[in-house]
Amino acid sequence: MSISFTSSIINRLKREIADIQKQITNDKTKLAKVSAKIKQLQKDSRVSSSPSDLSSKMSQLTKLKDEASKLEAAQTDLAKQLSAKNAELRQQTAKSTKPNSI
Repeated sequence: MSISFTSSIINRLKREIADIQKQITNDKTKLAKVSAKIKQLQKDSRVSSSPSDLSSKMSQLTKLKDEASKLEAAQTDLAKQLSAKNAELRQQTAKSTKPNSI
């Protein structure tokens, strides 16, 4: 493989890794916000006196917990992708630094 081909693969992998890391950071922020909303709703539901208000809060809690589960699953998937891309980058980097033997 030519050096320019390998370096373009390495550059592409670096961009993909940066994108995945950015998505992980964004998802962590979203998860923190959702968790804060869940805690607040749980606290509010303890002092809620109206049955309809309590029902509304419980349905909001269910939706937020579903969203938190999806974000956690996405985090797991992104971590796997990041690991695979890093392994591929290490492999390509090793190829580019290894002297060609003919």
